[in-house]
Amino acid sequence: MSGTGLFISFEGIDGSGKSTQARLLADHLIAKGRDVVLTREPGGSPGAEEIRALVLQGSPDRWSAETEILLFTAARRDHLERTIQPALDAGKVVICDRFADSTRMYQGLSRGDLRGTVDNLHRLMIGVEPDLTLLIDMPPDQGLSRALSRQGVEERFEEFGEDLQKAMRAGFLDLATEFPERFIKINGAQEIDAVAADVARAVDARLVA
Repeated sequence: MSGTGLFISFEGIDGSGKSTQARLLADHLIAKGRDVVLTREPGGSPGAEEIRALVLQGSPDRWSAETEILLFTAARRDHLERTIQPALDAGKVVICDRFADSTRMYQGLSRGDLRGTVDNLHRLMIGVEPDLTLLIDMPPDQGLSRALSRQGVEERFEEFGEDLQKAMRAGFLDLATEFPERFIKINGAQEIDAVAADVARAVDARLVA
């Protein structure tokens, strides 16, 4: 475990329902008497939220993959210092919508062969992995359709199109194979309540253990 708490991350392609499932899991654990911090990346602290606006808005070619790696790592460091680690040290359950695995995929794999750069920076500046990562898996076309239907301002990565989402899905599945001790794959194509039930069972089993 990280500190004395439990660190849970949600990963998956855009539109997979991660944010919804993170909120539902937080509600589930709070109802069971757990002290929960629900957060997100990029963001989760004042400084990291400022960086979020830089990286998720604007044209797809606004930043190079290398620049994005630096921005995401800076945001993650601030998030870790100000939100995640203090909560873990206090024995809380931290639920984070995305963490370093998203950077490994978006910038490290899907936009160039930069995985080694991401991992090296992560070791130097972050040094923390989630105790449990829930991968909400679904077909890329379905996820992209959901993501674009939101019509929000943070659609920079969705605008890269379905090819990026296909590469992302394949990459996340490879990560689940690479780190089987912390990844659990959840079928995100089910109804929301069914996905939430699968997530709750997986987390409850880890908390008991």
